[in-house]
Amino acid sequence: MAGDLQCPLCAAAGSSPFYADRRRRYLRCETCSLVFVPPAFYLSRQAERAEYDLHRNAIDDPGYRRFLSRLAEPLLARLAPASRGLDFGCGPGPALAHMLREAGHEVALYDSFYAPVPDVLDGRYDFICATEVVEHLHAPGRELARLWSLLASGGWLGVMTKLVRDRTAFSRWHYKNDPTHVCFFSERTWQWWAQSQGAALEIVGADVILLGRPQAGCSSMLV
Repeated sequence: MAGDLQCPLCAAAGSSPFYADRRRRYLRCETCSLVFVPPAFYLSRQAERAEYDLHRNAIDDPGYRRFLSRLAEPLLARLAPASRGLDFGCGPGPALAHMLREAGHEVALYDSFYAPVPDVLDGRYDFICATEVVEHLHAPGRELARLWSLLASGGWLGVMTKLVRDRTAFSRWHYKNDPTHVCFFSERTWQWWAQSQGAALEIVGADVILLGRPQAGCSSMLV
């Protein structure tokens, strides 16, 4: 039953049917409002990699750089000079890391398929980026908690992912049709997560989420 499935973000057991099409079912958590696909519909790791290999995102592609600038620009405005960061889920063409390096920052890379370097997940960072990543995570609660633990005091977690609006919009949403997309966040979901972590939350435009880790000794500033 839907209500018995544990939410992959908050681990609550209560969920309800949200939408279904000919390929998959989608549930919504009653606690954090995450919309998610039951594990029975996950691709195998081999099939997931095959989907990612179809992507063609070159470091020097002007269109791709414009797309990434939606996160890069507000993030850069908040960073101190020569900050140290991590591009989590960088993919085969780490264009965002390249853009941030051009701006004078140090950026480590991690991707479970294309840059599987587990040592970087033991580091400490002033910022972490996850662009078009969280919707792919089978265990977003665990992975986001791990990334949050790597952030230094006053650091920023920058996420790009399209946001769920309502059931009607979801029914027409191309974003759900990617078979590797298994978790869908809404503003309400990010508000829940920010509150659970004591994070400052800023949502910029339609798909950029900035989460600030308070300075040591300071309370969070939710916005």
